[in-house]
Amino acid sequence: MAEPSPPILLLPLIVVGRFVVNALAAVGRVAKFTAHTLVRAATPPYYPLRLAEQLAHIGWFSLPVVGLTAIFTGAALAQQIFTAGSRFSAQSTVPAVVVIGMVRELGPVLVGLMVAGRVSSAMAAELGTMRVTEQLDALATLRTDSYRYLIAPRLFAAVIALPLMVLVANAIGIMGGWLLAVEKLHFNSVSYLDITRKYMSVDDFEMAMMKAGVFGFFMALMGCYHGYRAEGGAAGVGNATRSAVVSAFVLILASNFLITATAFG
Repeated sequence: MAEPSPPILLLPLIVVGRFVVNALAAVGRVAKFTAHTLVRAATPPYYPLRLAEQLAHIGWFSLPVVGLTAIFTGAALAQQIFTAGSRFSAQSTVPAVVVIGMVRELGPVLVGLMVAGRVSSAMAAELGTMRVTEQLDALATLRTDSYRYLIAPRLFAAVIALPLMVLVANAIGIMGGWLLAVEKLHFNSVSYLDITRKYMSVDDFEMAMMKAGVFGFFMALMGCYHGYRAEGGAAGVGNATRSAVVSAFVLILASNFLITATAFG
């Protein structure tokens, strides 16, 4: 006998309830995956060569896209601030706003998003392919812990590499703003650099490093989580890659807001 359909008035509550339950279940699975990885990573054997390989892949090979993003962002920010400030005779604020904006927000967030688009997708695709082709099962047969060998080096490498890349991006972004201001907007180079040094705060750099570490953790976690759980052949690998990038972007933006609101709220 078929079950009676629920009343129409309850359908919105059913939809909302199903969404909340599924969201909480997903959070629980991610938390369990994270705890399992960290516990396994805390005990030997360790794989320093895998860590070095991931540092090169995440950090060194991402520097070109990070540098291009930073220099164009710094130059565009300087141009926008100059254009907006000219309405209020506040063109002199360009160096201060560029250094504060790059260090506090644009540097960490843009680097996090750009590297997540490159690295999270690659992690999910690699681990997803290993899952659907049963390579992860082969590692287990060889008594190799995939959490220690594959996932932990990626997490630690991302947490280490992203703050370093944010430092580089901040420097390049500030340089991009300086180049445009001096060459196009006719700022005095010495005065521009003096104002930049005046408004360059150690606290801002510390917050940028903290943001970068959090972003790196989420970026690698989402790539590994979705790739490790991939199923369904090539289509499943594609779905895992897409889910990894989207979830990494959402977590980066949400954590950026929480950290900023906590620091300045």
